[in-house]
Amino acid sequence: MATSANKQSRTSAKTKTPPEPESVDDDVAPPPKKKGSLLKILLLATLLLAVAGGGAWYFLRGQEPAAPHKAGAAKTAKNKAVSDKPPAFVALEPFTVNLQHDDASAQYLQVGLSLKLTDDALAEAIKLHMPEIRNRVLLLLSSKKASEISTLEGKKALSAELMHEIAQPLTGGATAPGLDSVLFTSFVIQ
Repeated sequence: MATSANKQSRTSAKTKTPPEPESVDDDVAPPPKKKGSLLKILLLATLLLAVAGGGAWYFLRGQEPAAPHKAGAAKTAKNKAVSDKPPAFVALEPFTVNLQHDDASAQYLQVGLSLKLTDDALAEAIKLHMPEIRNRVLLLLSSKKASEISTLEGKKALSAELMHEIAQPLTGGATAPGLDSVLFTSFVIQ
């Protein structure tokens, strides 16, 4: 009997039936995601990036004036032409002058000036008229009091007066077309 039991177990091992499937709820694999939803997400992200890039371009490209007047258009065109060329600078030798007395003590002004020019040809005219320009600057500076030129407003007013005085020998008028500004490179009151 022992042999017949062994034979039966061998036969049953050979003809073993497959195990019954376990409950379907335990090992349910999620269905694979559709490729269409991934494509939609990529398209949406691309669209958002395009909109953001377009908005950034619109705001960063600079504001252009809307239909300027004819006089304003000529001025804008002139400013663009002027700004295309770098300015030229002419340095004047330092000036040392006695200032007008506020009190009993004498005060001195030592100032360095540079002229900012928008026209290179004006530099040659300045060199030709340099003795007259230096004379005008010295007379103007020596007529000032320390209290008048020690404030920021006083220095700005002095710069405007210097510009007027420097333009006189060059053009005979109040302004020289190529003279942009008078800049202080040093300013010492003692």
